Amino acid sequence: MRIAVGSDHAGFHLKEHVKAGLVDAGHEVLDVGTTTADSVDYPAFAREAAELVAGGGAQAGVIACGSGVGVSIVANKVAGIRAVNAHDTSEAEMSRRHNDANVVTLSGARLKPDEADAIVATFLATDFEGGRHARRVGQIDS
Repeated sequence: MRIAVGSDHAGFHLKEHVKAGLVDAGHEVLDVGTTTADSVDYPAFAREAAELVAGGGAQAGVIACGSGVGVSIVANKVAGIRAVNAHDTSEAEMSRRHNDANVVTLSGARLKPDEADAIVATFLATDFEGGRHARRVGQIDS
């Protein structure tokens, strides 16, 4: 799977950890930055990753910042993106099953690397259920 990843400085180390795991799992990773832990503004990186997903250049996105909230807000402003700021595997799973989320955002300040790995793995392994949920997702996208 082709996955867009991005972060600001506060999510940089978590992004790098998750990226390595994705590569090890055989995924193609498109890293839009940032490339250091030096202070940067998160909107540009979140938007670029989200636009890759929305445009079909990536099948999913993983974006991190300090809380995961800012990058989630930015990603959700991109047409066709349904981003979830997942704090655990249950939120990752349900966002995929019921909301057809295509971007997961992570908190670099709160999540341990193994927690982030589990969230991302669950997110990528879970399919959208469709059915009544498809009608609801259609209402989001309209």
